[in-house]
Amino acid sequence: MSKILVTGGSGFLGTHLCGYLLRRGHEVICLDNFSTSSRDNVAELQRHSLFHLVVGDVRSAIRLEADQIYHLACPASPPKYQADPVFTMETSVLGAINVLEMARRTGARVLMASTSEIYGEPTVSPQAETYRGNVNCWGPRACYDEGKRSAEALFFDYHHQYGVDVRVARIFNTYGPHMAPGDGRVVSNLIVQALRGQRMTVYGDGRQTRSLCYADDLVLGLAALMNSREVPGPINLGNDHETSVGDVAKTIRQLVGGPSQIHFMPLPQDDPTHRRPDLTLARRHLDWEPRTPLVEGLLKTIRHFEEALDIARGDASGFIAEAAE
Repeated sequence: MSKILVTGGSGFLGTHLCGYLLRRGHEVICLDNFSTSSRDNVAELQRHSLFHLVVGDVRSAIRLEADQIYHLACPASPPKYQADPVFTMETSVLGAINVLEMARRTGARVLMASTSEIYGEPTVSPQAETYRGNVNCWGPRACYDEGKRSAEALFFDYHHQYGVDVRVARIFNTYGPHMAPGDGRVVSNLIVQALRGQRMTVYGDGRQTRSLCYADDLVLGLAALMNSREVPGPINLGNDHETSVGDVAKTIRQLVGGPSQIHFMPLPQDDPTHRRPDLTLARRHLDWEPRTPLVEGLLKTIRHFEEALDIARGDASGFIAEAAE
């Protein structure tokens, strides 16, 4: 059994990770400020004797003890991270420094949840870890894209200068239960709109692509990376099966049923048109690849939103309004 800190542990992916670690018998400390997450996500986990919730902000020094640190804390959906770009950049950069300082003090191994967004609007596909990206460093997404790029640099600088044991996962589009209905991501938006019988919004002409990885698969990849002995550098984690956004919308409409029609809107600035990870390193060094078929994962996610929206209808009409945005 290890004592493991998960920053951003009440977020979408953090909740899945905390649950997985508890099932493996580890003691888990969840650090979160709930800026873009909810206590409800970890309500069930709080019943576990080995789970500890600490309300805190990674922009401040972290005075905790742990054997491993999964650093997930950062707004991740475009509407959330663009709402306060300075906060997003501070969370990326100051958060990286503070978890690295904790790891340097305690000797903990620390894994950073980076992102495929560091590749920007890619000029190559699939995107391998050696690709240096095509990022607009002053556009509306720069706070997140460049924040994560800076954090990656800090992680490897701390490794080379201080010997901190680091891991960096470049996470591609992930979906599943515990996504926030109003978070602005493609899968959650489309499912909520379909369940409510609204127009399903597709930005652009629908031909832009995403490679969608189910959360449970992604968590297994994170754990494999954390516990691997030798890692050559950043590792892509995601699904290398590329699907157009238009086809995702059609699949969700078919699975949900109902009267929803697909409505096309202009593509936001700097929104990437292609996303597909090269998983060569993940397969070679981690013996990992995604297993959950898209339809199976979407059905599980749809069931989650059906339950969430039913709860909201009973006691929080504002939840429905947010989901419709």
